[in-house]
Amino acid sequence: MSYDKVRASQTIIGTKQAVKAMQTGSVKELFVALDADNWVTDSAISFAREIGIPVILVESKKELGKTCGIHVGAAVVAIAVE
Repeated sequence: MSYDKVRASQTIIGTKQAVKAMQTGSVKELFVALDADNWVTDSAISFAREIGIPVILVESKKELGKTCGIHVGAAVVAIAVE
């Protein structure tokens, strides 16, 4: 499942941080929670698609945050280039 890939990778959590990392070429994949508000995620999704970064949709921001080791939900998580 997609959450396993997040768990095993270096992550960048949050929309603003993910967009900044994409601008510097530091992201290889973007994970977006389907239950997050569109106004939070749309800019990251659009930019990722514009520059050719794969966008993976996952069910829950609560589960995505938990997978990243934080105690709150995460709407957007980027996987850093290693």
